[in-house]
Amino acid sequence: MTSIAASLGLSRAPVREAFSRLVDEGLLESKPQSHTRVTPLDAADVRDAAAVVRAMHELVARSAVPRIEPPHLYAMRDANRRFTAAVASGDVDTALRADDELHGVLVTVAGNGAAAATIARYTPLIRRLERQRFGEGVTCGSAELHERLIEACADGDTAAAVRVTTEIWRVLEELAHP
Repeated sequence: MTSIAASLGLSRAPVREAFSRLVDEGLLESKPQSHTRVTPLDAADVRDAAAVVRAMHELVARSAVPRIEPPHLYAMRDANRRFTAAVASGDVDTALRADDELHGVLVTVAGNGAAAATIARYTPLIRRLERQRFGEGVTCGSAELHERLIEACADGDTAAAVRVTTEIWRVLEELAHP
């Protein structure tokens, strides 16, 4: 930890805090005075996390759709354009950032801090699987599902937005099956 702190020009406290958060999120395991390492990717943990994140996104969609305004739809469409281009070019980091931005619009509009915190807590584990699957060339049709979600939001159709949200996150749950 000391060498990481030094290379970043930080004290050990923020590095220790970051490591602690990564341990809490299940991304690192640490044994004091022994080792800190990246945890193996466990499919069951990812499925569980995806189910929780799906439920939170469904809750968020129910709350957000009635409050959606044109600027929100523009932001979602822009994020999906960037997502589509990034997937096509194999740029995993940009694709995942754009995906987070698209879904983040609904999270922000919903204004549910508990749902937002839960999503933020469990999404990193899901992202590990997505990074691995992107590297294997697996695609799940997210851009098309995003378009359906955006249209449901534009139409003010909460039930359709929740159905599409469920479909989006169930696809991720299924990716975790060996």
